[in-house]
Amino acid sequence: MSIDEVETQQNNDLAQPATGLIESLVKPKDKKKFKKSKRIFDGSTEAFAKKIPKKTFKTELKQLQIELVKMQYWIKHTGYRVVVIFEGRDAAGKGGVIKRIADPLNPRGCRVVALGTPSDREKTQWYFQRYVQHLPTAGEIVLFDRSWYNRAGVERVMGFCTEAEYQEFMQSCPEFERMLVRSGIVLIKYWFSVSDEEQEKRFLSRSHDPARRWKLSPMDLESRDRWVEFSKAKDTMFAYTNIPEAPWFTIEADDKRRARLNCIHHLLSKVPYEDMTPPPLELPSRPVAEDYVRAPRNEQFFVPQVY
Repeated sequence: MSIDEVETQQNNDLAQPATGLIESLVKPKDKKKFKKSKRIFDGSTEAFAKKIPKKTFKTELKQLQIELVKMQYWIKHTGYRVVVIFEGRDAAGKGGVIKRIADPLNPRGCRVVALGTPSDREKTQWYFQRYVQHLPTAGEIVLFDRSWYNRAGVERVMGFCTEAEYQEFMQSCPEFERMLVRSGIVLIKYWFSVSDEEQEKRFLSRSHDPARRWKLSPMDLESRDRWVEFSKAKDTMFAYTNIPEAPWFTIEADDKRRARLNCIHHLLSKVPYEDMTPPPLELPSRPVAEDYVRAPRNEQFFVPQVY
């Protein structure tokens, strides 16, 4: 399958759920404007409305997060194993989506894996080895904030791997993922696409915000100067690894709110869960502790009431 065929299929897969969700968020009085705002993008019809209001976004997000909790109950009950890979450009919004997915879930059943630079010992291992140890057991969800695809992207472009290592990865990766799927793991892969203009705005925002400056690294600035090289690497990666057992799904991420809603909506559609939420617990009356006297306050250390 060619690169154009790959991206056309992905856009067709995403167009219907994305359009339906956006239409549900647009007020009736804005319907005419909404219909006029449709345009052709990479061979598929994408719906672009005005920016989703913050209040509407929070309302929709809350409903989607309730569905995520239902999904987790079902996954735990059935022993399902789910791996979700988040890849894409720097500052494309991967972390924000992962946060919104993980926030309402029980951390004992949902783990976020964001590995750093491999150690000297890990560099001598089979390439996939350090990722395998983080794969889910029965009833678990694992969210990879970047993954083994580092080799096809940043390592390839920045020269952190040899040509032989890169070629071996491109040949081995599809077989590795087929093995995961045959073993019963549900593998879902997302690519977050962001324009160079939007990425530039987000880089500047991070640079000017002391609380978020840690998100901007020298490596990010280097990748900024290699936009075309990363685009070519992504195209080649898709050509090799967009397999039927584990296809890539592209998220248009210039609009953060819309990207978050669309991604969670799509993720829910890929798991055949049922509502297995347990009924509310009835709290009995607390027994009276007649033989307990609290220790004097002057014998304890308290955090100062600064606020």
